[in-house]
Amino acid sequence: VQLQASGGGLVQAGGSLRLACVVSGTAISRYIAGWFRQAPGKEREFVSSINKTGLRKQYLDSVKGRFTISRDNAKNMVYLQMNSLKPEDTAVYYCAADLDPRGVMDKSGEGYAYWGQGTLVTVSS
Repeated sequence: VQLQASGGGLVQAGGSLRLACVVSGTAISRYIAGWFRQAPGKEREFVSSINKTGLRKQYLDSVKGRFTISRDNAKNMVYLQMNSLKPEDTAVYYCAADLDPRGVMDKSGEGYAYWGQGTLVTVSS
């Protein structure tokens, strides 16, 4: 299972970016997916996750109403639409996936077995 994230870049505060994660080597429909981020000097934090059908979504409180996670199982893709970006959203963003057999949708990151390489999002003020 391989994940590759893309779509990061430099954007002004208030702007938007759409991150994409392509999954290869398996059918993404069998996996939950999540986005995590790590800012310079800080620990990795959960941003958002989505269950296998796309009907259940979770968000970090600070991104609720601004970020939207989605998935296209037919295309083996997971997306994170980020609107109204703030400088504090600056980080490397990682996509992750896991079979999650118990349906826990863990937010710690430890519940995800597969990770992409990360894409840098920089929001200028």
